[in-house]
Amino acid sequence: MVRTQIQLTEDQAKTLKKMATARHLSIAGLIRQAVDEIIKAGPITDNEERRKRALDITGRFSSGKRDISRKHDEYLEEAFDK
Repeated sequence: MVRTQIQLTEDQAKTLKKMATARHLSIAGLIRQAVDEIIKAGPITDNEERRKRALDITGRFSSGKRDISRKHDEYLEEAFDK
């Protein structure tokens, strides 16, 4: 294992201590589990990869609306209000 040092807020430290105690783990063990979850969530993608993914899906879906280019702001506002 690699030893590392981090700084936590008082609230973070208190909460982690309570969680670790409840789970019968050390705080370090709990933090290692959290890091494992972040790693499992997926690799970091750079801007070029994001751009490529966005372009790859362009045109693959149909909303049935024919005025998206003129009314896109209205449609976005409507979607976010839901």
